[in-house]
Amino acid sequence: MAEHRTMQRGALLDAARSLLSEGGTEALTFPALAERTGLARSSVYEYFRSRAAVVEELCAVDFPVWAADVESAMEQAEGPEAKIEAYVRRQLELVGDRRHRAVVAISASELDAGAREKIRAAHGGLIGMIVEALGDLGHGQPRLAAMLLQGSVDAAVRRIELGAAEEPELIANTTVGMVLRGVRG
Repeated sequence: MAEHRTMQRGALLDAARSLLSEGGTEALTFPALAERTGLARSSVYEYFRSRAAVVEELCAVDFPVWAADVESAMEQAEGPEAKIEAYVRRQLELVGDRRHRAVVAISASELDAGAREKIRAAHGGLIGMIVEALGDLGHGQPRLAAMLLQGSVDAAVRRIELGAAEEPELIANTTVGMVLRGVRG
């Protein structure tokens, strides 16, 4: 029985990922989750009290996976500039990934404090790594620079997601170029 419940919960989370990546947070409704999974709407409530609970669980499951992926790319890079480039490129490479699209949709939405805290904690590790690389480069304000750098990445993510006229590769190369020139001061 417990195994069945775990499978159902997994199916619900997977359906939530799809809904979020297709239509953002407005698309994530209990009727839609029920329809996607073939469960009765009342059954969905047995697994999750609210939309916020679904979002919170997705954050807990997906954010660390996504963050570990970016972290791994940074760890393989030699030197602070290469680490910064890896940080930017890996986030942009993950844009097409449903898990990442769900995370982006979640980040953009109204979340309760618990979910926001989980996201901040997962993001905090990544930001910490980038702050360290910026410090190694000799940047005078590494924490501020890290936040601004992430803003550039977020703008590039949105550009790619919109299916902009430019190829994702061009968007990534331009972002990396701007960021590196900017952090060198």
